[in-house]
Amino acid sequence: MTLTLIIIFVVGYILITVEHSIGLNKTATALLVGVTCWTVYALSGRNPDEVVTHLGEHLTEIAEILFFLIGAMTIVELIDAHDGFTIITDRIASRNTRVLLWTISFLAFFLSAVLDNLTASIVMVSVLRKLVRNVDQRKVMAGMVIIAANAGGVWSPIGDVTTTMLWIGGQVTTLNIIKTLLLPSLVALLAPLVILTMRYEPDTEASVGTAKQGVSRPYITPAARRDRRLMLTVGLGGLLWVPIFKTVTHLPPYMGMMMALGFIWVVSELIHKDKDEAERQRFTAAYALSKIDTPSILFFLGILLAVGSLQVTGVLRSLAESLNASIGNLDVIVLLIGVVSAVVDNVPIVAAAMGMYDLQTYPADAKLWEFLAYCAGTGGSMLVIGSAAGVAVMGMERLEFGWYLRRISWLALIGYLAGALVYLLEFWIKK
Repeated sequence: MTLTLIIIFVVGYILITVEHSIGLNKTATALLVGVTCWTVYALSGRNPDEVVTHLGEHLTEIAEILFFLIGAMTIVELIDAHDGFTIITDRIASRNTRVLLWTISFLAFFLSAVLDNLTASIVMVSVLRKLVRNVDQRKVMAGMVIIAANAGGVWSPIGDVTTTMLWIGGQVTTLNIIKTLLLPSLVALLAPLVILTMRYEPDTEASVGTAKQGVSRPYITPAARRDRRLMLTVGLGGLLWVPIFKTVTHLPPYMGMMMALGFIWVVSELIHKDKDEAERQRFTAAYALSKIDTPSILFFLGILLAVGSLQVTGVLRSLAESLNASIGNLDVIVLLIGVVSAVVDNVPIVAAAMGMYDLQTYPADAKLWEFLAYCAGTGGSMLVIGSAAGVAVMGMERLEFGWYLRRISWLALIGYLAGALVYLLEFWIKK
């Protein structure tokens, strides 16, 4: 049975990795792998009641993550439906390449901590497409957006799905993850940003397209402007409320996210209550729910089910023991996990690590979990296919794999190693 499970998981993992080459959606593969693994476990001669109990335990943990993501995605869609992000992006108008590069990078860094790295990268690349006309300049800046968004997501419990998984699972706590990973994450951005900045002359101007050059912005009514501000404030405030809610009530994070969703839902209904049904439809939470990335939600479901089957059968525990025996140094193992996350999706990697190492041996806020959050999140920037943010930007800006490898990957690697060194130094000083 164990060998069968490993073969199914590995084959499925390979198919997910080469999704774009074979044209098979990774969500379908993940669902098939997840259900097949549990089917093999159920048919292995185990007591059916025991199998169902194990499945129920893992499904409860998975559901917490999925409900959290559904709530967060819907809130972001509601803000976007009201053009709330334009309040931030419309204020970017610099023509100096260095200033624009730093502004875009830092906005992506901090937006990804509040939203998530995928949404932040999409928003910032959309801004770049309006501001920068030179294709080569825009591609380089889009590459920096990927690095910035991935780095910004790891130090926030709601910024990167892998950090969120560790937070929901109890491996990390809110204030500690912010305190310990903010500086390493910032260094992971600053190192490549400084190197790239030095390649531009101080007075270099970007080829930009702004209102100053004749591109006028559409007229916004006072009521629409008010709605934008209100929805942005309520939405971002609701997302920031979630960690506070968990700290105060000790309830699971998805409860706070559902509260935030319910509140912004009520606000959206009230401000559009006088409009007719056709006019108000695109501003409703029901419409926002239809726009969220449902395939990604189901992908997480399939992958986490598959990893759960490996955990309950003891495969992950054996893998952890093998790694400890062959490599020995846990820091090196985690660093390698970060490098691997540039090739394959970091969600199953982190899910597997959570099954390999238990909370009894490595309690909440242990070095392992903090370093894992950093490495798995920032390591994906080393290849354009290594993160959801990278794949999204790749499609929006038509970034070629080879171009990214030549122009951006080495910068991301320098940032990754620099941030890791800073974290290890921080931990050594605290000791």
